[in-house]
Amino acid sequence: MQNTASDIRTFIIENFLFGDTSQDLGDDVSLIEADLVDSTGILELVAFVETTYGVAIADADIVPANFDSIGRIAAFVAAKTQATEAA
Repeated sequence: MQNTASDIRTFIIENFLFGDTSQDLGDDVSLIEADLVDSTGILELVAFVETTYGVAIADADIVPANFDSIGRIAAFVAAKTQATEAA
């Protein structure tokens, strides 16, 4: 999961912060409350996750519980990946 979190962090820095690494991007920082992403940004994160990790994300899965922090996204990816492998 650590590599996943690192990949997601890199994506956020490159795409939303334009390379600015001065922001606090701990695994538990709320991306929405910190104004790092908006609704369009969440959709970009969803597309990144689907493309990078080969998982399908249903509309019902696009909720703050899954996409509000790097840690939550990484945990969601891990769960989806395990579910895909088990199927």
